[in-house]
Amino acid sequence: MSAALGVEGAVTGRVDAHGRLIAADPPLADLNARAGGGEAAILSVPQIAALARLARRLGITVSRAAIAADGDRDIDLWVRADPEGEEVALSITGWAERPAPPEPAAEASEREADFLRAAADWTWETDETLRLTALSAGAAAAIGRPPAELIGEQLTRLFRFREGEDGSLPILIALAEHRRFDGQPAELRHGGGGRYRLSGIPLIDGMGRFAGFRGASVSLRAEDAVAPPRSAPERPSAFGERLDQALRAPLAYIVENAERLRAQPEGPLRRDYAGYAADIAAAGRHLLSLVDDLVDLQAIERPDFAPEADSVDLADLARRAAGLLAVRAADRGVRIDSPGADEELPATGDFTRGLQVLMNLIANAVRYSPAGGQVWIRLEREGDLAAVIIADQGKGIAAEDQERIFEKFERVDPNEPGGTGLGLYIARRLARAMGGDVAVDSAPGQGARFTFTLPLRKAG
Repeated sequence: MSAALGVEGAVTGRVDAHGRLIAADPPLADLNARAGGGEAAILSVPQIAALARLARRLGITVSRAAIAADGDRDIDLWVRADPEGEEVALSITGWAERPAPPEPAAEASEREADFLRAAADWTWETDETLRLTALSAGAAAAIGRPPAELIGEQLTRLFRFREGEDGSLPILIALAEHRRFDGQPAELRHGGGGRYRLSGIPLIDGMGRFAGFRGASVSLRAEDAVAPPRSAPERPSAFGERLDQALRAPLAYIVENAERLRAQPEGPLRRDYAGYAADIAAAGRHLLSLVDDLVDLQAIERPDFAPEADSVDLADLARRAAGLLAVRAADRGVRIDSPGADEELPATGDFTRGLQVLMNLIANAVRYSPAGGQVWIRLEREGDLAAVIIADQGKGIAAEDQERIFEKFERVDPNEPGGTGLGLYIARRLARAMGGDVAVDSAPGQGARFTFTLPLRKAG
């Protein structure tokens, strides 16, 4: 709520295909009138109108901060624009008069953003799912294509993230905890490639919720670029490198254009054509997932592959993995019951690889759970082993299939959508390389219970 404006909660509105404000709660209608708009006339608040046009053009939800002029004062708003057919639904929160001088917290936030911009070769912004919502003009030279073409794409379509010096991925940790990150090594997928160091600060909407990142990209010259840790034992083979380079860019291009076609930016398509576009995009994403798995496969099957043996907290890893998959689970109507914030389970293993195993197991549980179902994550100590148990309410796995699903390219039902048939094979190989294992206990109609173990780390 803003004491200055007396506006509580979300203010809603609706914009038609011609940019007219056809419905609005009183605060928005009054603001539009003061900007020169009238009833059922063109939305006249430029910042809100621009976001509505962007959401309609891309066919995705756009949620960003905006500053609207209202007479001799400026108003901070958080605008969420949801495309609904030819119209766009608006939900606006915040409604705070911009103070002068700024409050200390706001001043610190602005200073952080200024530091990012000052140090960066170019900047970017994402929503809460790491989908790009803005790229600065300086990105064009590095990317080698108009930045607008990447708006709406995942940040991972722009960068390939590399592990930091401690073996972790700072951006994933920041995403799970909704906080700032620095020093994320990354490689550009477009243009001439190149290594970058990424930093970002969280964006918070008018309701105090995490809404994405404002980030900076700092180019690393070849002589200054730091090689990823443990690169010698974990570097994919030349085949894996060529596979990644040869397939990822064209597949990403296919997915991007299929999604754009499905969004119908130039007007309605025949329903079957829109359906074809959706199928093409889904198939492209499946193939991209297969490329990721094949590159991982090349790494873990090298004879010199050796994950780190560090101190890790399996309870923390489970919470992080559940947090990263929360949006996917919510989209499927599945609830994840993860370990409490006060739970700990000390173990010995590789932070990044352990997170990868748990992401795979929890994602599988979400995929095979029915709408309205639940996935449980529980912690146990089994002798000298620390165990994370992921249980779902899916259709279960017959006894004769329970070993087969851990083999390469094997799935219980090959006709089911999703999955590459490599995830469980990779998960078990990684677990065993760290001195643990992945096992399953299931029966048809009774869901599945996967157990991921690592050596228990004892106190002292």
